[in-house]
Amino acid sequence: MALSAEHVLVTGGAGYIGSHTVLQLLNAGAKVTIVDNFCNSSPKVLPRLGELAGEEKAANLKFVEADLLDKKGLEDKLFLPAAQAGKMFTSCIHFAGLKAVGESVSKPLLYYHNNITGTLFLLELMLKHGCNKIVFSSSATVYGSAPSPLSEDGSTTGQGITNPYGQTKYMIECILRDFARANPSFGVVVLRYFNPVGAHASGKIGESPNGIPNNLMPYVQQVAVGKREKLTVFGDDYDTPDGTGVRDYIHVEDLAAGHLKALEKMTKDETGHFVYNLGTGVGYSVLEMVKAMEVASGKKVPYVVGPRRAGDLGSCYSIPEKAKAELGWEAKRNLQDMCTDAWRWQSQNPDGYV
Repeated sequence: MALSAEHVLVTGGAGYIGSHTVLQLLNAGAKVTIVDNFCNSSPKVLPRLGELAGEEKAANLKFVEADLLDKKGLEDKLFLPAAQAGKMFTSCIHFAGLKAVGESVSKPLLYYHNNITGTLFLLELMLKHGCNKIVFSSSATVYGSAPSPLSEDGSTTGQGITNPYGQTKYMIECILRDFARANPSFGVVVLRYFNPVGAHASGKIGESPNGIPNNLMPYVQQVAVGKREKLTVFGDDYDTPDGTGVRDYIHVEDLAAGHLKALEKMTKDETGHFVYNLGTGVGYSVLEMVKAMEVASGKKVPYVVGPRRAGDLGSCYSIPEKAKAELGWEAKRNLQDMCTDAWRWQSQNPDGYV
């Protein structure tokens, strides 16, 4: 990929998806500066990234600890030093944001302030300092109650979103759309994720949630490794083949590769506003995921069935053809790859980054 001339600012780059993307950027020859406040990540990922990238490529990695809500700190610690060193950021991949759905319901103001205000400050500084390409980490939650399969141009967004987390993703998408219209020299790519799982094949980096995992697969992994007693399956009476919820799961390495493809598109002097689903287009049920993890781990994953959670949909999966046609991207790894790599990470790092 033609990214060797890029200096990419990666917000939230110490997190799960961010760290895998940073490693791929380094391997593609890009210079990378991570900004993170470690509210949902660990500084222990940084030496592992350096180890995986190798000494020569790791020399292109810089880290700055800062919070996007501290606009002056962002400018003083990030943008001004880069400008003074003659190494201005050419692009930004924006991962940083709070993401726990349940917490967003109980603390809506925290989520609206953190996710939206932080993005506004970031865009203002990018505009001021001439960084004119951004890839935004969005979510399939913006589709709300739209029926699957979900497409970028054929499915509604912003209707039936059941939590403030999803609302912030939708609102930031609206901000970016309007920002791109008002600033025609900017390139904006919005990537709507489905359900990332898996880990780097080395087992050195992976998902390390703080506290009780909010998502299915980290919880399943922790049951398999013995950290938790059993899984609760929320509802087995959906209109799906086995009655449990169906989701589109995607390997985190495929997801990371989608960000590089988005960045590559904009390095070809493409400005404007683009939106892509990053998913496999295949839905797997909760019980199918449990069985796949049992195969990968060789461990039994006990579960009990509980009531449905408010706001959960029976099925949510993508139509990913637009990303294939316009970015040249498609998911390459299958369900067993996801579970095998996830188990390697979990079994080698049962307590995450400790």
